This record gives sequence, structure tokens and C-alpha cells, in this order.
Amino acid sequence: MEGDCLSCMKYLMFVFNFFIFLGGACLLGVGIWVIVDPTGFREIVAANPLLFTGAYIMLAMGAMLFLLGFLGCCGAVRENKCLLLFFFMFILLIFLAELSAAILAFIFRENLTREFFTKELKKHYQGNNETDVFSSTWNSVMITFGCCGVNGPEDFETAPHFRLLHSDDVVPEACCQRELQTRDGAFVSKEDCLMGKDMYQNRQGCYTVILNSFETYVYLAGALAIGVLAIELFAMIFAMCLFRRIQ
Repeated sequence: MEGDCLSCMKYLMFVFNFFIFLGGACLLGVGIWVIVDPTGFREIVAANPLLFTGAYIMLAMGAMLFLLGFLGCCGAVRENKCLLLFFFMFILLIFLAELSAAILAFIFRENLTREFFTKELKKHYQGNNETDVFSSTWNSVMITFGCCGVNGPEDFETAPHFRLLHSDDVVPEACCQRELQTRDGAFVSKEDCLMGKDMYQNRQGCYTVILNSFETYVYLAGALAIGVLAIELFAMIFAMCLFRRIQ
């Protein structure tokens, strides 16, 4: 009976660690995608030090979970107490780090509001200044997603740096419609757009466009994170139980 119970716990431990292994692989893949993605999300991340750091943390966490799941599977199959103890301590540290990151993300969630981005855009945007990281990043986002400003073209009416540098333009050229919505795409009518003719401008704000584009991925990432935390918790419990039963 004792042997059957030990075998059951060993295989359950293996299953949980296999899921941790898969979760680590998923986080690793998402981290790599965020850093190398060519469709504009990379520019958003690069412009914000907090998001930039978060992307590399996700990459590191994915790699650690990937390795940890592999070690946990080996410890369970070989019934090695040293591996199991190392696994438990390591996964406990990761669990606490992930929990801390979730709490910090909740506390600083106001930094992702529409009002925050609107204030930052009006304060720092300089138009077609490619030497300014903030402005070039926003230009890339507006061109890639076919949007204008945070809420719409009206954001640039009260942007002091933009108005000072481009007093004759109603909107930046990044807001102008293109035949192909890429940086190299030809303008439909650049002059009419800059003069303020609505039909030649991208009228929708970037906040709504990006939110709609990534809403599914945000919920998916949240569900994945909750699942990973739950799996880690159960894996710690099984690791300690198996550790105590191994002679």
C-alpha cells in the first residue's frame, strides 16, 4: 500500500512538473515574441523602461520554469531527495516573485490608463523627430495600427512641442492615411491630411485600437499566469510529500 501511494505521488509529481515545463516554454515564447515582434509592440515596450524590464523578466522566468520543470520531472522519476529539495526551494522563490510581480502590476495599473498616455503624449510628442525615442515610437505605433494620438487627432491641438515645431500642421504625418499602412506606404493625400481634412486622416485613437487588438492576449496571459501559479502551488505540495516518503 505504501509503495502504491509513493508511486502515485511520484507520477502526480511528474505530471505537475510537466505542466510547469510547458508553462515555462509558453512564457519563454511570449517573452521572445514581445522582444522581437516586428509589428509595433516592440516599440511600445522599448519606449517604457518598466515594460522593457518586464519583457526580459518574463523571458527569464520562462527559462527558469522550463529548466525547473525538467529538474522536477527528473527528481520525481529518480526519487532523488536532493533534487526534490532543490526543486521545492527554487519553485517557492519563483512563486513568491511571481506573486510580488502580480501585486506590483495591480498597484501600478493606473500607469496604463487612457489619461496617463494622453498626458504623456501631449507633454513629450515632437512630431517627425526621429532622434527622439518617444516621438519615433509613437510614429511607429500610429503608422502600424492606422490610428492617431491616444483618443484621436484632437490630442495634438494641445500638444505644445508639436504645435511649436509644426505650427502649420493640424496632425502629424504619421496620422495620415496610406495606401499600404506601413512606414514605406504611399500617402493617400498628405497635404490634405496635414491641413485637417478628416477623410484623409486616421481618425481612431490608438488606445482603443491597441486595446482591442491585444484584449484577447491580455486575458490569455492572465489565465496562463493564474494556471502557472496554481500548478506551482500543487507541485510544491507534492514535492514535500514525496520528499518525506522517500527513504
